[in-house]
Amino acid sequence: MYFCSISSGSSGNCIYVGSYKTKVLIDAGISKKAVTSALQLIKVNPKSINGIFITHEHLDHYKGVCTLSRGFDIPVYLNKATYEALKDKKFDVKKVNILENNEFTIGDLDIKMFKLPHDAADPVGYSIMNNKKRISIATDMGYVSKEVFENLKDADVVLIESNYNEEMVKMSAYPYFLKQRILSNFGHLSNEQCAKIVVELAKISPKKIILGHLSNVNNFPELAYKTVEKALCINGFKIGSDLELTVAHRSLPSNYMRI
Repeated sequence: MYFCSISSGSSGNCIYVGSYKTKVLIDAGISKKAVTSALQLIKVNPKSINGIFITHEHLDHYKGVCTLSRGFDIPVYLNKATYEALKDKKFDVKKVNILENNEFTIGDLDIKMFKLPHDAADPVGYSIMNNKKRISIATDMGYVSKEVFENLKDADVVLIESNYNEEMVKMSAYPYFLKQRILSNFGHLSNEQCAKIVVELAKISPKKIILGHLSNVNNFPELAYKTVEKALCINGFKIGSDLELTVAHRSLPSNYMRI
């Protein structure tokens, strides 16, 4: 399998996962032009994309879905609650597939949805499997539930949210209600929360960990990385030998890898 974080952050999200036969996008919260340019950089023809899978109905996850779907004849996959939430938002796509089961197959990719604790209709993460390899993607969650952890622990690659530094949120100019939303169990995952989960994942097996969905107001890539690195070091893990740790870029393709 191949993986590339096309864009990951509070302003837009799009992840590419593909095999030799099947190619999919997880979310498309950036413009058609930006997605197309990124795919061309990794030598993927946008017309070869077999599906766009939506995690939830917030704009930074679906902004470019309609134009991509219509422009390149790409089917869209999402659960019923998310579809219902998007119907009133001029959600005009080429073909909609309502996912009624949590596990399904597209081409030679086996895909599993799992629920995320976030303030949306029915937000989900995705695990994608091919040839005994697994990539799991989980962002936009206020905490890591048992269900989420179970879907991350056996993955070879994990993209996990590291959205904010708690003190930066508290000191920010955000209104009180927005601060409370971010910090709640249905908001986003902090650097510190992320670090604790990465340590637990490292205890199970070596992994490639990618920190994603960073806030452009309440975080810095270096801060997110250092927070997780420190937690790993305290618990006896060494980046490079015990696991790989990188940060997904907010607006540029990054982390292109073969699994």
